[in-house]
Amino acid sequence: MVSRVMLIAGEPSGDLHGAGLVRELKKRKPYLEVYGVGGDGMAGAGMELIFHIRDLSFMGFAEVLKHLPTIRKVRQTLLDVVASRKPDVLILIDYPGFNLRFARKAKARGIRILYYISPQVWAWGKARVPRMEGVVDKMFVVFPFEVDIYREAGIEVEFVGHPLLEVVGKLERADGFRERFGISKGKKLLALLPGSRVQEVERILPVMAEAASVLKNEFQCEVAVGVAPNLEEDLYRRLLGSSSSIHLVSGATYDLMRNSELAFVTSGTATLETACFGTPMIVVYRTSFPTYWIGRALITLKTIALVNIVAGRQIVPELIQGKMTPENLIHEARWILRDAAVAQQMRTELLAVRGKLGTPGASARVAEEVLHA
Repeated sequence: MVSRVMLIAGEPSGDLHGAGLVRELKKRKPYLEVYGVGGDGMAGAGMELIFHIRDLSFMGFAEVLKHLPTIRKVRQTLLDVVASRKPDVLILIDYPGFNLRFARKAKARGIRILYYISPQVWAWGKARVPRMEGVVDKMFVVFPFEVDIYREAGIEVEFVGHPLLEVVGKLERADGFRERFGISKGKKLLALLPGSRVQEVERILPVMAEAASVLKNEFQCEVAVGVAPNLEEDLYRRLLGSSSSIHLVSGATYDLMRNSELAFVTSGTATLETACFGTPMIVVYRTSFPTYWIGRALITLKTIALVNIVAGRQIVPELIQGKMTPENLIHEARWILRDAAVAQQMRTELLAVRGKLGTPGASARVAEEVLHA
């Protein structure tokens, strides 16, 4: 009988989906011990935090190398927790750089290991997959095309659908959202979604904002930036400047996505989130040059946006690294904002991507498997 569950999520998206899983576990078994690494969402759902995700929020190869002593300390502390509290099952949520190494050490201590939201081996190459055999007892994947990858490697796998579908429907009406954040009614809205890490926001938001200032005047539109739940608004105010007319939207990113005519979106889970609302988008990304060149050598895909990967072709523009300039953003945005047919075609293709994510209830399916393993 399962009475103790340990979870490890290292990023805001993992915290979001982990929170759904914790809620479903607690709903079925209120006195279940749930502890590990997560964020405010998982803590609010009833998980005891041993470490907060901010303790592991490092971006890029250089940042990881710089913080290796911290990472090793966290790993050793968690292994001590495994030894002392003896969880019946360890659930790993994405975050492969840390989780795959930790999994091998935990497995050596006899812990049953489930992986929820697979590492993106289809992007980084499939060489990692055989190393998971004998370590990961079962994979719960959120994209249907991932099933064959693990099945061929002899790893038990199940497609449970994407947990995003559980949360995208809980939204405000457009008028209520605009009134809440002081956004004018009747004007088009441009959303800026610059990521959830400090380094991302610092590199990407100023470029987004420069392009948005031109578009704001040209199309008489409103502009709003989605504030990541793990970051302070002061960071955004510092980067935008005190005279900026860009609205800050906290705690309502999904409402921002749904109520916008166009979004500038940092590559990652946010591209899928935006796709779920059928909102046209331009995907951007920029990292340090060493990280970019190492990643370019390792990544096997021609496209990096999740929404394009799930679609199987490029349906939204990608402006990566040197191509992420205000001028290029303005050019792509004009193409979408000026041509209603182009925007509608993109909406149709984005909603088709949502249809490939399965049906709502991923967290409940995984919770049932965990408790009846």
